[in-house]
Amino acid sequence: MRYYSTRDLRREWPMTLDGALSAGLAPDGGLYVPESLPHRGVRDFAGARTLPAIAERLLAPFFSGSLLRDRLREICHEALDLPTPIVPLAGPGVSGPSAVLELFHGPTAAFKDYAARFLATCLAGLRQRDEPVRTVLVATSGDTGGAVAAAFHRRPGFRVVILYPEGRVSPRQAHQLGAFGGNVHCYRVAGTFDDCQRMVKALLADRTQAARFALTSANSISLGRLLPQMAYYAHAALAYLAEGQSPPTVIIPSGNLGNGLAAILAREIGLPLGEIVLATNANPTLSEWHASGRYHGRPSLATLANAMDVGDPSNFERLSWLYAGRDARAAGIRVERVDDDTIEARVREGEAAYGQVWCPHTACAVEAMERLRKQGRSEPMLLVATAHPAKFDSVVDPLVGHAVSPPPALAEILARPSHSLPMAAETGALSTALAALE
Repeated sequence: MRYYSTRDLRREWPMTLDGALSAGLAPDGGLYVPESLPHRGVRDFAGARTLPAIAERLLAPFFSGSLLRDRLREICHEALDLPTPIVPLAGPGVSGPSAVLELFHGPTAAFKDYAARFLATCLAGLRQRDEPVRTVLVATSGDTGGAVAAAFHRRPGFRVVILYPEGRVSPRQAHQLGAFGGNVHCYRVAGTFDDCQRMVKALLADRTQAARFALTSANSISLGRLLPQMAYYAHAALAYLAEGQSPPTVIIPSGNLGNGLAAILAREIGLPLGEIVLATNANPTLSEWHASGRYHGRPSLATLANAMDVGDPSNFERLSWLYAGRDARAAGIRVERVDDDTIEARVREGEAAYGQVWCPHTACAVEAMERLRKQGRSEPMLLVATAHPAKFDSVVDPLVGHAVSPPPALAEILARPSHSLPMAAETGALSTALAALE
């Protein structure tokens, strides 16, 4: 399998999977995509029940020609051996067959643990003994940085550099980002997530800087983050099929669009999934595109669902590639925009109405589900819970009226000391910081 940049329209510069994983971003600033999408029907997964087993069969065509091909089973079992329970919803607020896909059972209590662990395992497998230390650059709006830090922490041959927007992540997220130490370096940027992402992309696209610091990315622009995320949607689709249920409508909290795109790709290659609903916060870029067909990136707005505070989602470029010549809006993709007042209302009523405490991001998915139910939709609906509510205690606890206990792995991280350094929202400041780490 060969890979191309989304901007290489003539397909003049093929790349191997290994090269795409190592580079993160294509030299022209585009995002790597496969030359074609394989078909994986239900029969291809006969006998596969666990997430690692399903992931191995799902991803095998994408690893054709890779040095990691013969290690794919090992990689999947090492990285993806995490729970992905589908929990039925029950309570007076439930008006149809509904369930929650809980993706917060990893070490940092966020869905990004799954793909971050997969990418780290792949890059470690590709590393040569005589290579210089590779620097993993990460811009985070809250959860990505922690997941990547956990995945690469203490891995020989790697350092992690995290950039997050100061004051625009939850206090517990900020603490978590600075709590690893060792080969993980954390910087609080005087700007927005968009600034952090701009700085990271600028250095990755600068060949001189990328070579000097041996840079790679672990944001959702990385193919190594996108591909494994398809696995838990394949796992969910097969679980519904095994129970004789119709393909579910999947409702996904969405910011930079990597998680939503993974579900769309899983459906495109043949898994039985229904409509994909992207539940965003007040940032209007995706909802305006869905309403008008025109895409207009802009600076992000700060919201209660801060991990989705993205004004120019990177993975929209991949979505445009996937539906080149077609209208994605007519292909079973929907967008629902949710404001902070509604997020608060959904979090406040969660326990009474659904028997659940929602994080602000999952609350967006709940609101999207309820809008569909009010329109008379009665099919099975699967909400994706992207983070544990305890990560957002400053928002959630006052709304539900009690403290939400963090899961043990998160509690252990929160008990550590935390340290971060200030950084101006300038690419030069990032370059200077990297030079100081040499």
